[in-house]
Amino acid sequence: MSRPRNTIKDNLLESRLFMGRSLIAVLLFGALAVALVARLVWLQVVAHEHFTTLSEDNRVKLNPVPPNRGLIYDRNGVLLAENLSSFRLEVIPEQIEDMDATLAELGALVEITDYDRERFVKLRRRMSRFEGVPLRFHLSEEEVARFAINRHRFEGVDIQAGLSRYYPLGSHAAHALGYVGRINEEELQVIDQTNYRGTTHIGKEGIEKAYEDTLHGKVGYEQLETNAGGRTLRVLTREAPVSGSSLYLSLDARLQQIIEQAFGEFSGSAVAIDPRNGEVLAFVSVPGYDPNPFVNGIDSKDYRALNENPDQPLFNRALRGQYPPGSTLKPFVALAGLERGVTNIQSSTFCPGFYRLPGGEHKYRCWKHGGHGTVNLNPAIVQSCDVYFYDLARSLGIDRLHDFLAQFSLGARTGIDLVGERPGLLPSTAWKRAARKEPWYPGETIISGIGQGYNLVTPTQLAAATATLASHGEYHQPHLVHAIRGTDGALTPLHTPPTRITPIVNRENWDSVIGAMVDVVHSARGTAKRIGLGIDYKIGGKTGTAQVFGLKQDEKYDESKIDKRLQDHALFIAFAPAEAPRIAIAIVVENGGHGGSVAAPIARIIMDQHFKDNPL
Repeated sequence: MSRPRNTIKDNLLESRLFMGRSLIAVLLFGALAVALVARLVWLQVVAHEHFTTLSEDNRVKLNPVPPNRGLIYDRNGVLLAENLSSFRLEVIPEQIEDMDATLAELGALVEITDYDRERFVKLRRRMSRFEGVPLRFHLSEEEVARFAINRHRFEGVDIQAGLSRYYPLGSHAAHALGYVGRINEEELQVIDQTNYRGTTHIGKEGIEKAYEDTLHGKVGYEQLETNAGGRTLRVLTREAPVSGSSLYLSLDARLQQIIEQAFGEFSGSAVAIDPRNGEVLAFVSVPGYDPNPFVNGIDSKDYRALNENPDQPLFNRALRGQYPPGSTLKPFVALAGLERGVTNIQSSTFCPGFYRLPGGEHKYRCWKHGGHGTVNLNPAIVQSCDVYFYDLARSLGIDRLHDFLAQFSLGARTGIDLVGERPGLLPSTAWKRAARKEPWYPGETIISGIGQGYNLVTPTQLAAATATLASHGEYHQPHLVHAIRGTDGALTPLHTPPTRITPIVNRENWDSVIGAMVDVVHSARGTAKRIGLGIDYKIGGKTGTAQVFGLKQDEKYDESKIDKRLQDHALFIAFAPAEAPRIAIAIVVENGGHGGSVAAPIARIIMDQHFKDNPL
């Protein structure tokens, strides 16, 4: 058996290996030490200011303080839009482990509807996880107390106190006031996000939207000291928000409500303007709607019911409704004939009940089938003779008629201080070539003379034109805001000098037309004579009937056989007192039939109430 050989140990090699490894370790530790020192220098010296700020931000939280929205009053100080204290339940998603379970438990304490859940899901998608997302608005005191007792069970859920917009009169004047609603994604792209930090609502319609910058105010800020858990310890500094200014409207809330009631079951619109300054005294669109549910989001079912209602309560007829003016246009056409020298007050036309163009066979019918006989300007307006105005329109021509009527802002937006006004339509040969790519036909001029054909007006536009006519051509831009009260308490009235004067060739022409309009109400043959009974002031007015659909040549209009929604619209324009007008009105009653029997009585109610509250 052989014995193992002895291994000779190489001490020199081992020594060299050890020294090499030691050197590498020393170099490695040295490099790490240098890196550590460099990092400390960078943190403590180079980036000291940056990390001090971050550290301070962990301790100090900048919290926006939204301003109180300005209030809205009517001309007599009646509150139309206010801010009420309210409580809302908010959830911070970042702090919730099981959202479904949390919502289920909350539902046992406070009522949470399916709509509340749907809205919560939508808001949660738009907001950051660390932000409080509203789950319920307008909690009752009992619900607040019930949650407060169980607050310890719900990490990340709390009740926030705030102000919520409220409209005390509900549906009354809703189309004038509009409403506020939650800021959406589209609005986020255009608003000043700095000034809207902490603000959740913005004006959506009406005055609320048109005067958003005035009503909103300026956001404030609080510097809050917080602990590691984010809970507020104390307020370090505070920059108070600046509340929005309050608005005083020219509207008379009581008159507004009386007019809305006067329409009864009819849909339509009435606009009343002070001809002396353009102040809108009443701005009615019926039916209306209650704006309060829109503030924090209306239930989809309720919104669908409003949107699909055939009476269109959401449609602002006063601002966006476009109607043929019918015979309410005749005083303006008469004035055009006088001012342009085409006719005079003695010139007469024979009315056999129809009118034919020279060489034509088509009969353009008068509303009175037996005819009015021989009439001049006064009886033509008083009895609303169509044949007289057919002939006058033909003599004027459509372009001269267009140019004259345009001076009354017909066919153009009035510039009222609301958003979304429609312009109506005042036809001309140039318009038809551009819009329809067709020539203008003589028969179209004929029917334009009685406010039919392509003619369209909004009630606001017609009221402004009536105010201009009543004041002998002095035009004031209609406006709803009468004065603004700033945060200093000072009330600043809005003065509006005339923006345009319609050129007058002969004042007697205007007096002749206005005199005929007075006879419409106060003479025995006037089409609105019934509203002139038992009255101690003079009204100038003109009835109108606008066709909803056309009739064939020999077809007769039988109201009893026509669906209600296809019956003629009833119109009436008026001003009073006739010698020095203080109110001018335009009324449209949809499918009302006759202006004299349906629309004119509403005007009498308006004027009686106005002069009762503002004696002559």
